[in-house]
Amino acid sequence: MIKDFVLQAYQKMAQRYHELIDIKPHNAYYDRPNTLTLLPEVAGKVILDAACGPGKYAEILMVKGATVIGFDISPNMVTLARERNPTQGEFFVHDLSESLDKVADASCDIVLCALALHYIEDWTHTIQEFYRVLKPKGAVVISIEHPFNDFNFFQSTAYFQTENVQCVWKGFGQPIEVHSYRRPLQACLSPFTENGFYIDTLLEPKPTQEFAVADPKHFKELNDFPAFMCFRAVKRA
Repeated sequence: MIKDFVLQAYQKMAQRYHELIDIKPHNAYYDRPNTLTLLPEVAGKVILDAACGPGKYAEILMVKGATVIGFDISPNMVTLARERNPTQGEFFVHDLSESLDKVADASCDIVLCALALHYIEDWTHTIQEFYRVLKPKGAVVISIEHPFNDFNFFQSTAYFQTENVQCVWKGFGQPIEVHSYRRPLQACLSPFTENGFYIDTLLEPKPTQEFAVADPKHFKELNDFPAFMCFRAVKRA
């Protein structure tokens, strides 16, 4: 398990992550705008923001009229999410791999989980919990690191294995070693299709024009090959 490494990394980077969330290109101009396109109408809906970070997605969704319940493994991130959203939303510390005891059965219309599932080795229980808390025909919207990009980036020689990988992030102040799991495409989709969902839409995102201004080098790279993958899974009736 890499839980302790993930927690330490996000505790360290939380404040700087919060400060940059509105403008850091891979978040603001790549992940977020693409992931948001997969959400259905959110006004009046209850959304579970799983691994909510500093609450940016929650902020956007609540402005659009949603009720948001958010959690994160990092207490620092949860504190920042509450500061960003002082009058709306419910935020609490929770590990994505554990049972969602605070969330009732069939109480959510949408689950959003952005750039977080790759920190869990086995997704099965997490997806089963998403299924449990969703109303009939509710949807899960996911963004993850693209499995093909990860295979190349980490120079793996065992595509079909799920393996622990590490890299150093330098974009949030001090260099921070980040641990995650690299896995094949099938291992990204089958936990959903085997636990009561069907894949409704799959998106290999492209960066927005704002990205081109902020980071021309990576803008070109991301237009040639995706770094992330987004998809929507719908709960079967």
